[in-house]
Amino acid sequence: MVDVPDDGSRVLIEVESHNGSTKIEGFVIPAAAAGHITIKLVNGYNASYAIDSITSLEIVENTIEKASTEQSPATKFNESLPTVRILHTGGTIASKVDYKTGAVVARFEPEELISSIPELTDIANVEAVKLGNMFSDDMRPQHWNKIIDASKQAFEDGVDGIVVTHGTDTMHYTAAALSFSWAGSGGKSPRPIAIVGSQRSSDRGSSDAAENLIAAVHWAANAPSPIGGSGDSVVVVMHTSSNDGECSVHPGIGVRKMHSTRRDAFRGINTQPLATISANNGKPSIQLSETYSAELELPITREVTTTPDKYETEIRIPQFIAGPWLVSEHIDAIMNIGCQAIVIHGTGLGHLPIDDPEGDAPENTLVWRSLTRAINREVPVVIVNQCISGPIDMNVYSKGRKQMQMGILGHGIIAPPETVVAKLHWALSKGEEISSIIAADLCGEGRATLME
Repeated sequence: MVDVPDDGSRVLIEVESHNGSTKIEGFVIPAAAAGHITIKLVNGYNASYAIDSITSLEIVENTIEKASTEQSPATKFNESLPTVRILHTGGTIASKVDYKTGAVVARFEPEELISSIPELTDIANVEAVKLGNMFSDDMRPQHWNKIIDASKQAFEDGVDGIVVTHGTDTMHYTAAALSFSWAGSGGKSPRPIAIVGSQRSSDRGSSDAAENLIAAVHWAANAPSPIGGSGDSVVVVMHTSSNDGECSVHPGIGVRKMHSTRRDAFRGINTQPLATISANNGKPSIQLSETYSAELELPITREVTTTPDKYETEIRIPQFIAGPWLVSEHIDAIMNIGCQAIVIHGTGLGHLPIDDPEGDAPENTLVWRSLTRAINREVPVVIVNQCISGPIDMNVYSKGRKQMQMGILGHGIIAPPETVVAKLHWALSKGEEISSIIAADLCGEGRATLME
């Protein structure tokens, strides 16, 4: 039996398998099981073998010591290129493998980014600021405010565009929040802001990290000056399909993560992409959509926002799902705890279980009463779309018209649920009148021309 070297060692092993003798080279990482050795191969995938099956093992080099002393080359400023500042918040987009532990850690320094993705030096002068390193599901409004402050500072420093590296799970929440911050009050961001992530970590052969980041930096450096009312102040840049070669530029107020693992997980909701970015072998190019191109030809009516809006961190917006399990006790409990608004994901066109036509579902009548009490206490109740795509239309059926008579808001909404909740939080933070704000199209989230 061979002795297994320390994690991080690069080894060449010979293994006796069912198909005969095989030679494998890679890095030793923590074993997947007792009595095994796990090797990270050069293609990014892992392979595990029983130690008893190894006939020879040669240590090629110890990468741990080498990594601790190796310095990245300094970046050089190119006056002919625009400047893009990357704001790193976490996620796999800016990551590398620590072969000693097998964990993925942040890569956020400009020198490290450029050394790993040299194509960036042909696109822009890249700066980088680390705001944090967290899973995106841990993001809260205080983290939005941190990004808002950092993006404001970046524009004051004169950058030509901003890229926010972000975990994908709540990237669409942050995109919507930043959109209303910069453009909700009638203005627009000074220059493009692109939020980008990756579905596959950079240590995997199928990683989308490099291509997504190249596309996002290219957009931040070369995109048209934002209109503000087209959902273009803040965009999400991610793979168009599972294949390499093209990324889509989605309006930040009309996109949602629709798959847990696919590289093309992000899809427009009642919207089309503003543009696509082709890879072109490391020399990306932008193809604007016909609709967006036409809008860019119109006179600019919005002023540049110099002080973006911030979010109150103490606002509470509980969410419920309409269906057989929505009961009045839950609504009453939330009202007793205290909240600033209630959001319900309605069925179909935006309906709730509030009627008892057969006389055998008193729970529905109790839900109606609880919601009526909440509205009478001036707590806004907003319906969003459980179907995700399509509008909220409470005019079609008598059920919907009854809901509007109760004072339930949301008729006409076409934005994704997360965008509506971010908009509601933004409006509550500013002390706006909710009924008029929810119905208004502030920065592209209510544009029927984008309906599929």
